Amino acid sequence: MANASLATLRRTLLGMLVPAVVLVIWQLAGSRPDMAGILPTPIKVIDGWRDWIFASPGMGLNPYLGTWMSNVQYSSMRVAQGFFLAALIGVPLGLLIGWSRLVQQIFDPLIQSLRPIPITAWLPFSIALFGIRDMGAIFLIFLGGFYAIVVNTTQGARDVERNLVRAALMMGASRRHLLYRVVLPSAMPSIFTGLRIGLGISWTAVIVSEMVAVKSGLGYVLWDAYYVGRMDIVLADMVSIGIMGYLSDRLIVFIERKVLVWRMLQSH
Repeated sequence: MANASLATLRRTLLGMLVPAVVLVIWQLAGSRPDMAGILPTPIKVIDGWRDWIFASPGMGLNPYLGTWMSNVQYSSMRVAQGFFLAALIGVPLGLLIGWSRLVQQIFDPLIQSLRPIPITAWLPFSIALFGIRDMGAIFLIFLGGFYAIVVNTTQGARDVERNLVRAALMMGASRRHLLYRVVLPSAMPSIFTGLRIGLGISWTAVIVSEMVAVKSGLGYVLWDAYYVGRMDIVLADMVSIGIMGYLSDRLIVFIERKVLVWRMLQSH
């Protein structure tokens, strides 16, 4: 027990080492006169972040007071909607592309030709199609998550152990049952990898879209704060995005462990 506690303490201290060094360097750099207005110190960022979270809205001339939670909710809801649509379409389509040569010939060339187009290139089309509304942001988030999900799912379906497929066919499994009882479970590790990558890209997409396509959310605050010179809010916003991305990734990992409990048992 004592050894386990020491090992946990050691891991914790090692994990805190690099952030502590970064904070010290940041504090020293931000304290220099030539960095005033460009790189606020961590203390100033924490003060601005505290007001952004806890202060009462409408008090004083600061437009950001007390608006943190509402902007986090706006961004989180857009990510959730776009990512859900990406998973809802990307997982079944990826399974079919990886399993069926006909579906691959129909869809894979189109997906692979559209996949290299960056999210920013879709912004003008999104604004023209949906205007300055939530649907434009959700569309961009969907695109951001979709390709990672469908490509990883396709690869997972292609890598299914052929002995499992032959055994299922010998036992009389139909192609439909083969897809859902053999291919899907075997592809689950790759599917969750795609979901984690797609979720990370979705957070990138929501920030890009909110800078231009909507007037609320963390991305909108990020650009607005930069425009008015509130670099403390800019950096607090960046940290907020990182925290939300990390928490949502941990949620996917938690679900993965519950779904793939058999894999965890095999690893032990």
